[in-house]
Amino acid sequence: MAKGAGKHRKRDKVRTQVRPPRPADVLPQPSPAVRPKSATWIAIGFGALLLVLMAGALTWFNGPNNVSIEQRQTAEPTFVGSQTCSGCHQREADLWQNSQHRHAMDHASDASVRGDFNDTAFEYAGTRSRFFRKDQKFLVETDGPDGKLATFEVKYTFGLDPLQQYLIEFPDGRVQALSIAWDTRPKDQGGQRWFHLYPDGAITHDDPLHLTKLNQNWNFMCAECHSTAVHKNYDATKDRFATTFSEISVGCEACHGAGSRHVSWARQNAKSRDPDNGLLVKFDERAGITWSADAGTLTPIRSAPAPMLRKEVETCGRCHARRGQLSEDWVPGRSLSETHRVSLLDRQRFHADGQMRDDEETYNYAPFKQSKMFAKGVTCSDCHDPHSAALKAPGDGVCGQCHPAEKYQTAAHRQHANVTPSPTCASCHIPERRYMVVDRRHDHSFRIPRPDLSVLSGTPNACNDCHRDRSAGWAAQQVEAWFGPQRHGYQAYAPAFHAAWSEAIDAQAQLGAVAQAGDVPALVRASALAELPRPEVDLIRRGLADPDPLVRLGALDAMEAIPADQLWGLASPQLTDPVRGVRIRAAELLASVSPSRQPAADRDRFAQAAAEFVTAQRLNSDRPEARTTLGSFFARQANAAAAEAEYRAALTLDPSFSPAVINLSDLYRQLGRESDGERVLRDALSRSQPSAPLHHALGLSLVRQKRNDAALDELRQAAMLDPSRSRYAYVYAIGLHAAGRRDDALAVLKTNLSGHPNDHDSLSAAIAFSREKGDSAAALEFAERLARLTPGDHAIAELIKQLKR
Repeated sequence: MAKGAGKHRKRDKVRTQVRPPRPADVLPQPSPAVRPKSATWIAIGFGALLLVLMAGALTWFNGPNNVSIEQRQTAEPTFVGSQTCSGCHQREADLWQNSQHRHAMDHASDASVRGDFNDTAFEYAGTRSRFFRKDQKFLVETDGPDGKLATFEVKYTFGLDPLQQYLIEFPDGRVQALSIAWDTRPKDQGGQRWFHLYPDGAITHDDPLHLTKLNQNWNFMCAECHSTAVHKNYDATKDRFATTFSEISVGCEACHGAGSRHVSWARQNAKSRDPDNGLLVKFDERAGITWSADAGTLTPIRSAPAPMLRKEVETCGRCHARRGQLSEDWVPGRSLSETHRVSLLDRQRFHADGQMRDDEETYNYAPFKQSKMFAKGVTCSDCHDPHSAALKAPGDGVCGQCHPAEKYQTAAHRQHANVTPSPTCASCHIPERRYMVVDRRHDHSFRIPRPDLSVLSGTPNACNDCHRDRSAGWAAQQVEAWFGPQRHGYQAYAPAFHAAWSEAIDAQAQLGAVAQAGDVPALVRASALAELPRPEVDLIRRGLADPDPLVRLGALDAMEAIPADQLWGLASPQLTDPVRGVRIRAAELLASVSPSRQPAADRDRFAQAAAEFVTAQRLNSDRPEARTTLGSFFARQANAAAAEAEYRAALTLDPSFSPAVINLSDLYRQLGRESDGERVLRDALSRSQPSAPLHHALGLSLVRQKRNDAALDELRQAAMLDPSRSRYAYVYAIGLHAAGRRDDALAVLKTNLSGHPNDHDSLSAAIAFSREKGDSAAALEFAERLARLTPGDHAIAELIKQLKR
């Protein structure tokens, strides 16, 4: 399966605040890279490499050994290759050999290529692509970077089932993923055909999702999770990659880590002298563990509580999570937050109840960490064989390992006795969603169907996955008739996130309750903190003291709006957090605190964490997101020259990247270079699709230059392009009022309030403009709405009294 390639590549959904994307926003799956053909060992040929490794597997027990076991254990471990591992672990190697991990990436050859390259054609967006062979090479003729037909050689295959993608190598070390893939399913299932991964769009040469563009780059987007021991090796000065890997596919050491110490341990036969067998991690959380059914309820019970840090889940999460990479120093079994920033629940990628959106796959890590299964101690290998990745039993048998059939596979539980085919456990509790056009994947949050939540917040539910001709309300009534009015389910936080994302009055209170609830998953508590409309110091303090690094990160995210003079006391203890991801997030926040206001005893701690932050961004210096993030860090430190250089570098990588454009323009404003800021914005608008954030920023620039008519036009376009941002309409209305167009301003505010009824600024402006107009009735209506938002506000209460007189 082509996991990690294509499925997460979306057009950038730009955040409109003048702030860089967080590391997890650096597109779903940043990854290091590989030195395609220029790496010496690849030039030898993969078959020759296997022969070398096989010879090593036969001889390493008998080779000379002049180094002590203690010296070997303290030396930096190195990668030995899966073939070496198979010398002792043949059964595991056999299972892995036929797995999708083994076929995650391969050299293009007769044995690996599944697609039809016998001079076949595929039409898409006005381009006729042709797949053919010549001189033993696999070739595709398709639109190149200028839109004209060009011929490219396929160097690598990506994935196996149900689709296979193809990678093309360029002279600068970039390896790019072709958006036309081969459907490997049988013909009677609709397969054995070429298809485009974006069938509903028209991805042409100037689109960021085109074969030759940034968002199809394997070195960053895919490599870390499709190969072993990847090092991206991007040279920012030359804009070139020299990416390397130790093994082209996902081998043994991709999960177990570098194996040289383990090999030394085996060679020395020194088992008694190394309790860890020379391994970087021992996946022993399931050792001696049994599951049994409670005598009264038949509910599965683990024989011992699971540790908070689930080594296996964190290791699998490295690739089965939506995350950004902070470091290549990954060690299996450690918290994923040490080297990666995991995406929390947000409205872009998740529904309010935590289900992933159909067009924004978040992989299995975040859904699974929301599940009751995870909370009770289930790990990945309870259900999946860790080497083949296959289920441990067919059908409902895998669930039946812990959930007795006499309770869970009954008509009373399933309520579909006369339905053919009968629903399975997966049908209701881990429903499938389709990604990459043909790839059906299960949601691993193991949730109880809640059509009642669908009625409340529009979330999907398993009942209506089948009963598409019925409403969610009908499904909710059926569930109530079967199981009673009391709603069950571990994921009960949809109302809080729905309130936040719909700007409800009580969103702050609901999110606060979720953030401090002891029975809510840590990932969700972290997300609730990050989504708080207003920072709440008591909640933040509690979050910063949480044992889970994700919650500490969520608490730091909640501090974005806290004034700089209050930040140090709250965030500075996290500069020495045991987890790198937390330390560098704290450093990012505290960059706005000037050195003169930093306690002398803390300056070294800040400098060390700041250095880690800068290193994390430099790792991804091939991405405009990372360059923008670093630019904003320098801007917070009042280092304007360094900030400008980073913003400029981001725009060299992607001239239309809105956050870099807006931040650079704002930097010029601060430096008194308003006309330069305007020029940057106009240049970006000329290169990109219509962009609300860019039009809004340009409008503000023109206001500052007192070019009000032109400013109003830009502000109007921003409000029209993105009505979901109430701020755009509010600012446009203020501009109209300043131009003497009070009635037009009121009309804009009323339209805005129909979509954002609880927007405080719009209500305040509507009150003022209505009073100015002499319309006391309208002003009173707006004031009463504002009073409901701010109970206890004496000024509003007094205003209402005046308006009623």
